[in-house]
Amino acid sequence: MENQNLRIVSLLPSATEIVATLGLKDAIVGRSHECDYPPEVAELPVCTEARLNSNGSSQDIHNEVNNLLASALSIYQIKLNVLEELRPTHIITQDQCDVCAVSFSEVKTAVSKLIHSSPEIISLQPNTLQDVWNDIEHISHTFDVDSVKILENLEARVKICHHRIQGLSLTELPKVACIEWVEPLMTAANWVPEIINLAGGQTLFSIVGGTSAHVNWETLVASNPDVMIFMPCGFDLQRTKQEAQLLLQHPEWKKLHAVQSGRVYITDGNYYFNRPGPRLVDSLEIAAEILHPDIFDYGYKGTAWEPLTV
Repeated sequence: MENQNLRIVSLLPSATEIVATLGLKDAIVGRSHECDYPPEVAELPVCTEARLNSNGSSQDIHNEVNNLLASALSIYQIKLNVLEELRPTHIITQDQCDVCAVSFSEVKTAVSKLIHSSPEIISLQPNTLQDVWNDIEHISHTFDVDSVKILENLEARVKICHHRIQGLSLTELPKVACIEWVEPLMTAANWVPEIINLAGGQTLFSIVGGTSAHVNWETLVASNPDVMIFMPCGFDLQRTKQEAQLLLQHPEWKKLHAVQSGRVYITDGNYYFNRPGPRLVDSLEIAAEILHPDIFDYGYKGTAWEPLTV
């Protein structure tokens, strides 16, 4: 299909970034309510909406999510009338996490109701960096564009970063707890442990390609991380700073080695670590800056991450 005939609706922020990186930004005709990069996509019609209040506390959001799932309701819903008007040739969604974005089954149901178009559904399910590279390649093949140089560049940046920490001893690789949610306390998984390991850290709690883990305070204190990095799913830097303050009141907080040594950090998880797209390499570089500031200085500090101050 000629690019000028493509009409792509992306219901996944990371997919929107992938399509734009592949040079097909102008072919995107619709987006999810969470797609915000590149900035120009903000002008596109929004095809989804959330059934919950994302401005609530992390505990309130967690409770709402559980209530919706328990009621067999999707957390998100598709605006079928908008989709009908856009007449997409392709819709990109995911089949990985019902909490992260519109589910594959929801999209499939919506497409079956369309009258004026029969779009192809592309569903992504990344759990590791290699999965993300495969998704980029898969999308490029679907739309008949070249992804070789893009993937070579991303992989080269990963290799450069990892190469620079090769001389470090095991004792110089800090134990890292990556906090994906504050109430209840959860640690990040999927590609995040891989990123931390490549950046010169030792990931606690979660395994590469695994699912996020609930962690109680006793376990957190017992593991005594050298570094804590907050990257709550869907929260920007300012919102993450607000959420992290909740933990400062916990009686066990000051017992943590990371706290005592001033090695607690907040990041813009929404823009970086939470999205399985090209900017996961930015996330790797951010993690490297945090873990080994004597080796790395990519210039992300202050915009993508900063130390947590009391």
